[in-house]
This record gives sequence, structure tokens and C-alpha cells, in this order.
Amino acid sequence: MFVRKIGIDLGTCNSLVFIPKKGAVLNEPSVVAVSMDENRILAVGESAKEMTGRTPDTIRVYRPMRDGVIADFRVTQAMLGYFINKVLGSFKFLKPELMISVPAGITSTERRAVIEAAVNAGAKEAFVAKEPILAAIGAGIPINACSGHMIVDIGGGTSEVAVISLGGIVTASSVRIAGDKMNFAISEFIKKKYNLAVGDQTAEEIKIKIGTALPEKEERTIEVRGRDLILGLPKTIKISSNEVCGAISESLSDIIQVIKQVLRDTPPELSADIMDKGMVISGGGALLRNIDELVSQAIGIPCFIAEDPLLCVAKGTGVALENLETYKKSIMSKR
Repeated sequence: MFVRKIGIDLGTCNSLVFIPKKGAVLNEPSVVAVSMDENRILAVGESAKEMTGRTPDTIRVYRPMRDGVIADFRVTQAMLGYFINKVLGSFKFLKPELMISVPAGITSTERRAVIEAAVNAGAKEAFVAKEPILAAIGAGIPINACSGHMIVDIGGGTSEVAVISLGGIVTASSVRIAGDKMNFAISEFIKKKYNLAVGDQTAEEIKIKIGTALPEKEERTIEVRGRDLILGLPKTIKISSNEVCGAISESLSDIIQVIKQVLRDTPPELSADIMDKGMVISGGGALLRNIDELVSQAIGIPCFIAEDPLLCVAKGTGVALENLETYKKSIMSKR
């Protein structure tokens, strides 16, 4: 297991680690549990996520990444170190080259913070590349061609929309509305309609199991357990897929507005290319049922879900690492 190059899709919800020729070797939640008394990191990833909502006052479980950028430097560094060590195993003395994905709208300060955290966590060299470009590479889009391609990457913290041509981003926009906002909308809807308090994880489970972007004729239902807000006792209710569709419709229409905005700013030649080829949706949000149909109907352009949408950005990091020369223009900076 001689690993020299590691690609990391550092997401708000989940982080994926990709090794060229091996594929995605790690997919863990971007969650860290910290002991408040000793200021010590207790758990990272899956084991930290299991503690969510179940900890005493002395332990805090949180995500060090917010809206795709570092909110807590020290904890992000520890999380990167954990991922690197887990992948390297007994070869910890070998410092790998790291490629990390960052949002398209990142500032130079935020970009430096990512590179610094990676180097401190044990990388020999760190490169960062913009998420839409990596998602496009991972989705198999020929980004260096002189025609326009549109990618919509819906993640946990941010949704990124970009038009790519000749290896660079022509127009792009990023909105901090994505999977997390949909989860919040679902829990708020249940609170208002059923007087039931449910946690983030329950809301996410509802979205994954029965969530849909368009109302369905054959509704699916799911039993939801939570705390009755009036009596304070545990209670179970049934919620349907069309109710979930109504709850998340506002978040989805905000994402569609961003797609329209990017299309308005796109040069006419590239608009014609996109009309011909359609747009590609990647990221965890692409797994929401009927999302491609909703976007096609709203915008009038064919819409396709990328193969393995969750892995697109991670795959892109691997391909970019293997072909640093080819993608030199698209990769931003190293230190």
C-alpha cells in the first residue's frame, strides 16, 4: 500500500478520500467530537456522527467545515490528519501529495487555510482545485474541449453551478443552500404541522428514503419518531413523500434560480452548446428522486444525473492528481 497521492473531497457533510488506481477508499462524515474540558479530539468521522445528539455537556460534536469552507482550523487539521493516517496505515512516514476540493467562490484566505491545514496534517504538498471543475472531470466531461459544459454540484453545505470551457470556469455561482437546508426545512415542516421535534439525522433519513423533487401519484410514507412539543413525550407519526416534496420545494427553487442566473451570464455560443448537450447534476443532492425532471421542466434544457454522483468530486481529485500537467490551468495553487 504505497500511497503517494491522495485526493480528498472535503465536504460539509461527508468527506471522501480517493486514491488513483484504487478508487474511493474512505467515505466518512465530516464530523468531529471534542472534549470541552481537555480541548481534546475524541472521535472523527462515523464514530463522531454516532454521538450526535447523545452527548453530555462536556462533549461537543460538530462539523469543522461550514458551507464548504473551514470554520474551525484546528479541528479541520485534525480531521485531515485522521483521514491521511487511516489511508496510509503503517506508511505514515511517507508524506503524500494531496489534492483537495474547495468551493468555486472561495477567497484567497480560505484557500490558504485549506493548504496550510493539509500541510500541517502531514502532506508533502497540497493542491486545491475548484469543486465544479473536479465534479466535471469526475463526471467524465471533457473540460479542456472548446465547447461549453454545465455542471450543477449539489452538496451538503453548498450548491455550485458552473459553465466550463477550455479547462476553466467561464461563469459560476455558488449558493449556500443544499442538503443541509433541505434537512432543516423537513424538520421545521414536521415541527409546524405535527408539533413534533425531530433531529437532523432523522430529517436526513426522511429525505433519503422518501424525498422527491416532484409530487408523485403513488405516495410513499415513512414512520417518524420524535418528541411531542406539547406533551414532551415520545410520539410516532407517518409522513408522506409529497409532504416532503412541499417542505423542500423552496430550497429547490432557490437552486433553480442560481442555475438561471448562471445561464443569463453565459456567452451565447456556450449557451448554444449547453442547449445541445444538456447539463449534468452531481453531488449528494443528485440522488434526490426526480430532481433531473424538475430542473429540466423549470429551465427547458435536458438534464442528466452523473454516474456515481456522490463520487464525482472525489474521482475528479484522483484524475487531476494523475494528470497534473493536463489540468495545470484548472488547479489553483500549491505551497
